[in-house]
Amino acid sequence: MLKWLAHQRELKMTRRSTSRHEAELQWVERIAKYCADQDGLPMIAGRCLGWLTICDPPEQSAGEIAEAIGASRASLTTNLRLLGSVGFVSQVTRPGSRTVYYRVDDDAWEKVVLRQVASLRALGEIVQAGVELVGASPKRAARARTAYEVFKWIERVFADVAPPSAARARRR
Repeated sequence: MLKWLAHQRELKMTRRSTSRHEAELQWVERIAKYCADQDGLPMIAGRCLGWLTICDPPEQSAGEIAEAIGASRASLTTNLRLLGSVGFVSQVTRPGSRTVYYRVDDDAWEKVVLRQVASLRALGEIVQAGVELVGASPKRAARARTAYEVFKWIERVFADVAPPSAARARRR
């Protein structure tokens, strides 16, 4: 009877663990889709980024990542390099081990947002040039001015907001 109860508890824990991992993978897939749609990242790179954001331990080998997200190690290598080149992921080594571990940089998500804000700022400058270009024509300038107002609003929203890293530095 005790063995049966222990077995039932183990099955229950396994089911809980499986459903939790499935929920994690669904979240990882949402991150991957967002990164693909918004930033043009390959889905596998987005999956790596998503997984490394929530995994435990926070440092994972390519083999661990591949197993967790169901990808081949070959596809991971290129995508982990890509994530490293844009500053999302760092490589970590341990003394006496030849295994390379990967982790999400502490400021990875801040970098994502700051890049998007910079991109919007650049587009705003292009729209401003359009306003100046057609400024003499009220009909043509109205559409450009309306667009420019949106970008000026975005600029005001972000002008007085310090990024999280600055707030963390002030708290220290």
